[in-house]
Amino acid sequence: MGKVVMYSSVSVDGFVADDNDQPGPLFDWLSNGEFSLDDTGAVKVSQTSYDYTRAYWDQIGVTIVGRHVFDMTDGWDGKPPGGMDHVVVVTHRPQPDGWDPEAPFHFINGIEAAVATAQQLAGDRLVEVAAGNVGGQILAAGLVDEVRMDVVPVVFGTGKRYFGTVNAQHLLEDPDVTIQGNRVLHLRYQVRR
Repeated sequence: MGKVVMYSSVSVDGFVADDNDQPGPLFDWLSNGEFSLDDTGAVKVSQTSYDYTRAYWDQIGVTIVGRHVFDMTDGWDGKPPGGMDHVVVVTHRPQPDGWDPEAPFHFINGIEAAVATAQQLAGDRLVEVAAGNVGGQILAAGLVDEVRMDVVPVVFGTGKRYFGTVNAQHLLEDPDVTIQGNRVLHLRYQVRR
């Protein structure tokens, strides 16, 4: 099975969004370059960020998100973001009324079941876990293998935390990747077992 990777862009002080769920400048690095990361041409980054991010995106088979993110994005209109094959939504509620049952979204109750479903769907590809409350819960359960952060030079002060409400210490290895992009620092850590 593929690795489980917790990921997001993050402020220097550890937030993935402000108090109103807005990312502010956290995604500015995704539009300040010359190299298109996707088919739309809307996501353009520096060569350094392209080389790092495109290789990562190409490895992802499934993304796990919480119901809050799913609802905020309107379920990406039934099309997984970034060309992913599937999205697993951790939720205690059923799929929305009128949701297309053929859309590659899986509504799963509980983080352990969500990770198991995602790993089965991903095969040997990566399972990406969106940072925030669900990501923090999956980390706390010992199910995350790797933490990736795109650190943006901004301080939010308050907001939605990268690790959600995790209130216990978790050791990571020294970063095995540190890449300076344009207005972003890409970091990768293995979770210490």
